[in-house]
Amino acid sequence: MTVDNDADITASGEDDVPQTESAWRARRRRLGAACGRGMRRCRTRWRPILLSLLVVAALGWAGELYYYDYRPDQLTDDAVARQVIKAASDGAVALLSYSPDSLGPDVQSAKLRITPEFEATYLRFIEQIVTPASQRGQLTTTVHIIRAAVAELHPNSAVVLLFIGQKLVSKLKPEPVNTTSSVRVELTKVNGAWLINAFDSTHA
Repeated sequence: MTVDNDADITASGEDDVPQTESAWRARRRRLGAACGRGMRRCRTRWRPILLSLLVVAALGWAGELYYYDYRPDQLTDDAVARQVIKAASDGAVALLSYSPDSLGPDVQSAKLRITPEFEATYLRFIEQIVTPASQRGQLTTTVHIIRAAVAELHPNSAVVLLFIGQKLVSKLKPEPVNTTSSVRVELTKVNGAWLINAFDSTHA
C-alpha cells in the first residue's frame, strides 16, 4: 500500500515539471512580445522629437557657419569694396570742392559724409583756410577722381587711396591752375553708411 502511494506521488510530480516549464516559456514569450510592442511605441513616439532636434542642430550649425565664415567674407567682398571706393571718392569731391557763391551749402553737404569725430577737424579747415581764401580771392575749387584703390577693408572700417585732380580758379587769376594730390581716406561704417573719419592729402 505504501509502495502504491509513493508511485502515485512520483508520477504526479513528474507530470507537473513539463507543465511548469511550458507555463514559464509562455510567460516569457508574452513578456517579450509586450516589451517589443513597448519599444516600437517608444521609437514611434521619439522619432519626431529626434528629427526635430536634428533639424534644430543643423540650423544652429548653419547659422554659426554663416556668422563666422560666410558673413565676414560677405562684409568685405568686391561689392563692399566698390561701396567704400564710392563713399571715399564722393566724400573727397565734397570736402575739397567749393565756391564763394555756395560755400554754406557745400559745407553742409560735406558734413553728411563725415563722422562726428572728424567734423571738428573739417570745420576748422573750412574756417581757417577755405573761407578766408574763398572770400579774399573769390576762389573756386573743383575736384575729380583720377584713380582709387582700397588699401584696407574690414567689416566696419576701411582705408582708400585716391589720386585726385584739382582745378583752382580765382578772380585774381582767371586762368585755371591744375594740381594733383594723393589722398589717404579712412572710413568708418556708421548705421550702415561709410563715412570719412580721417583725410590726409599730399600734393604731387
